[in-house]
Amino acid sequence: MRKSLCCLILFTGIQMGAYAQKQTSHASQTWIAYFNQTRFNQQWGIWADLQLRTRDHLVQNLSAGLARLGLTYYIDDNTRLTLGYAFINHYPSSDAVQLSQPEHRPWQQLQWFTRNKRTRLMQYIRLEERFRQQYLNNQQLSGDWSFNYRLRYNITYQIPLHADGLVPKKLSMIVNDELHVNFGQQVVNNYFDQNRFFLGLNYSFDNDNNLQFGYLNTFIQLPAGNQYRNLNILRVAYLQNINLHR
Repeated sequence: MRKSLCCLILFTGIQMGAYAQKQTSHASQTWIAYFNQTRFNQQWGIWADLQLRTRDHLVQNLSAGLARLGLTYYIDDNTRLTLGYAFINHYPSSDAVQLSQPEHRPWQQLQWFTRNKRTRLMQYIRLEERFRQQYLNNQQLSGDWSFNYRLRYNITYQIPLHADGLVPKKLSMIVNDELHVNFGQQVVNNYFDQNRFFLGLNYSFDNDNNLQFGYLNTFIQLPAGNQYRNLNILRVAYLQNINLHR
């Protein structure tokens, strides 16, 4: 597990270092999120999450709001498939733009866990179909929509900071990396979309409720291909698992 995570972090670090030589803009944001996975019975459950993101200087304006819902099929206790839909509201990206851009995003996901007494590894592969309404000008949206696929690979490693291991009422460390890749007919310059690297702490209130907080670096290649954004982010997330099958 550690080798997989270290290799991915090393690879993305090299890639980001190379891209950083290009034209790069910077911003500091705050991302707040709530994640819920509820299991109804042996086979079925739901995924739901809500997110809100600021634009710059940690608390200045909003950049995006997201609501995501999915139907989950449990292959077993450690492997699950989810089919869902997300709506994203992209708030104005600058003072010149006066309206938000909507995005509709169907998605499909395979998620799996590797657990032992001391550590926990979570991975998922997610495919997204992104439909984004285009701007006619700074004051008006057009009737046209752009479309592309995006593939995401997420790996999260949880390490205890206490001799008792991953137990309630204790802190643990979270190391996470997520790579995003674009593809589709309308993708020309930015097949690499972005990489997100997170390092933070997890506090478990009990086995089903966790609070995560820490530093997230998001490095994005813009559609022009030679322009990039580097985001330094304070991320706070509440994760809740509800198992009605017990």
